[in-house]
Amino acid sequence: MRIAVPNKGRLHDPTLKLLERAGLHLDNGADRKLYAGTVDPDVTVLFARAADIPEYVWDGAAAVGITGYDQVRESGHDLVDLVDLEFGRCRLVLAAPEDGDITSPADVSGRTVATEFPTIAREYFAEQGIDAEVVEVTGATELTPHVDMADAIIDITSTGTTLAVNRLAVVDEVLSSSARLFAHPDHVDDEAVERLVMALRSVLSAEGKRYLMMNAPRSELDAVRDVIPGLGGPTVMDVAGGESVAVHAVVDERAVYEVVNELKKVGASDILVTEIERLVE
Repeated sequence: MRIAVPNKGRLHDPTLKLLERAGLHLDNGADRKLYAGTVDPDVTVLFARAADIPEYVWDGAAAVGITGYDQVRESGHDLVDLVDLEFGRCRLVLAAPEDGDITSPADVSGRTVATEFPTIAREYFAEQGIDAEVVEVTGATELTPHVDMADAIIDITSTGTTLAVNRLAVVDEVLSSSARLFAHPDHVDDEAVERLVMALRSVLSAEGKRYLMMNAPRSELDAVRDVIPGLGGPTVMDVAGGESVAVHAVVDERAVYEVVNELKKVGASDILVTEIERLVE
């Protein structure tokens, strides 16, 4: 199985980190490579431009790909969205000069809109019933309203800082995007793809979770259960030669501080809190 991933940019490092955490360690790193093997001899990683990955997957050069939802929508290919990987979040927005007269999508009717995403832009205006001229640019989109190339833009924003610096105000949200795992429809049911989906989901499930281990008096077991219900209840094991039990549980990271204090109150001891790399539910 071949997995296409971004060769650079803001999605590159998080993607490689996610694959590593899922157990797909790359052979000899990824610097200046077009492809790399993994610890699984049947899995190869291809490095490509984020915008080209949908084409790689659609043409069969890769069974699956990791890239932004915006890139897949712009490609026009009907790929299957398998997993939201929960990073690279951003918005594609319609924006216009903050001191201008464009304050709603309808105001761009009969005007020019510059964008690096012409397919998405035209679909958006068609859905809105707006007759706007879409002009494709390949960079510096924010500059176009200030040099009379366009009246408004459709562009990616994460924090809105770049728009604000260029005196542009958001008029409407066109699309919400994040990094996703996509597959060609013919490969969705492949066993290798299903294994990859399970591995990635196990990493995502472990985010924000901590594993607690402790000893507790058997007589206080009900009180301990009340403090840490865990996933379906804590795991309880006998401790040889005593009246204590070993209790293991998964809890939300945000609750650890309070949970540990409550456990101490009901007699728990030797409490150990560890991170979780993967959680297969």
